[in-house]
Amino acid sequence: QVQLVESGGGLVQPGGSLRLSCTASGNIFSISNIAWYRQAPGKERELVGSIKAGGFIKYADSMKGRFTISRDGDKNTVYLQINSLRPEDTAVYYCKDLSPDAPWGQGTQVTVSS
Repeated sequence: QVQLVESGGGLVQPGGSLRLSCTASGNIFSISNIAWYRQAPGKERELVGSIKAGGFIKYADSMKGRFTISRDGDKNTVYLQINSLRPEDTAVYYCKDLSPDAPWGQGTQVTVSS
């Protein structure tokens, strides 16, 4: 099974931008649907958006506008670009293979603070 590993998180000031990476251990096109989620402290995990192998991208309604999902097939990587970061964007961000029984990864921490 192809594994996904998140990276790119860090500490960023409000108003800044960040690009998170989700790199597959094999051919990323072998995964039919990859989603980005986030989990803020004390809150439930929530969906940011997803990308299908064919390239179709959709976002949760609350995430439209500042979040952009893209993919680089040559690098077997899916990205999540976050602009105009706010303190409430502080969370652990996960990418997830939406196939049944696919495990969650470690995630990458994003902290928005001045």
